[in-house]
Amino acid sequence: MTDTKDGERIAKVLSRAGIASRRDAERMIELGRIAVNGRTIDSPALNVTPADRITVDGQPLAPPEPARLWLYYKPEGLVTSASDEKGRDTVFDHLPEGLPRVMPVGRLDLNSEGLLLLTNDGELKRRLELPSTGWLRKYRVRVKGNPTDPDLEPLRKGITLDGENFQPMTVTLDRVQGANAWLTVGLREGRNREIRRAMSAIGLTVNRLIRISYGPFRLNELQPGEVEEIRPRVLRDQLGEATTPEPRPDTRKGDAGKTGTAAKTGRRPTAAPKGARPPRAALPETAIDAAPRARDKGRPVKAATPTGGKAGATPGARPPRPQGGGGASKTAGPTAGKAGAAPGARPPRPQGGGGAGKTAPGARAPSGRGAGTAPGPRKTPPKGGPRGR
Repeated sequence: MTDTKDGERIAKVLSRAGIASRRDAERMIELGRIAVNGRTIDSPALNVTPADRITVDGQPLAPPEPARLWLYYKPEGLVTSASDEKGRDTVFDHLPEGLPRVMPVGRLDLNSEGLLLLTNDGELKRRLELPSTGWLRKYRVRVKGNPTDPDLEPLRKGITLDGENFQPMTVTLDRVQGANAWLTVGLREGRNREIRRAMSAIGLTVNRLIRISYGPFRLNELQPGEVEEIRPRVLRDQLGEATTPEPRPDTRKGDAGKTGTAAKTGRRPTAAPKGARPPRAALPETAIDAAPRARDKGRPVKAATPTGGKAGATPGARPPRPQGGGGASKTAGPTAGKAGAAPGARPPRPQGGGGAGKTAPGARAPSGRGAGTAPGPRKTPPKGGPRGR
């Protein structure tokens, strides 16, 4: 126990442990309900450290739990306090079983209903109640009367009542329903009966008031008396407490067994310099694959085709070789004179005795080489049969 700047104020520690708000903790100290290291204290001007032993009404102070937050639909007719001097029911008399010790964030009037935030952390309660948080609180308000939009303008500019300056409100006229009208009102401060007093100042009487949101937290489909807890991650996100994401393991194929920086951090390997050509797998090349490169080099492409040079075959295709005995080179009859043959060309005459086939002077070779090429006579395979044997 120390009264120096080390540690934290005893009221703050009690509030964070969920015992009471700072103000209520100070009252408990004044009543002699708090002891530190076996000695009862009577002043909140005291700093304590984790090494100090604190008791409340003789019971050791439990270590603080993680901050939690609940949404509660407060029904009409309940007092927002732990006890009431008039003996009226409080919200704590009607909370579901199983909740830890909680404190309300702000208040709702006896005749108001809707969203009430509950927390087990006194420091979080104080933080959410501060006007510096800047969270907008929205209400559905039913008023007696039929106001027009100009009638609501003073509330949008801000009014002064009994020496109190009310901040400008956002007021929207939703609809008129008989003798009443429904409004949506938004404000960023929480003065006592602020909306009711402001409406009364412009001649309107509030006969129903429902809080529908408190900052990012909304009433949604909650029914009167129901409670819903906010997930810890959502709470951290809304409070701006960013968490560092865990690194993702690199599960790409081939990474098993890797060591070093890439395996530990999950980063991708360094990219190759610009202009570098990636290695290409050795694949069998077809005439279709080779055609673009051959055209770039300015030479025709050879392509195997079973059509024997007929119309519609790949340009430059070689006709099939004859099957059977005899080494003479022959050209299929249907090829001669068909589309694609040079005008005036005669089919080659078969040569006997296995001699080399000759082409008439001036005729194109039956090899079907690309346009613009004039090759000499084709040599046939040596005696003994064609290559296809």
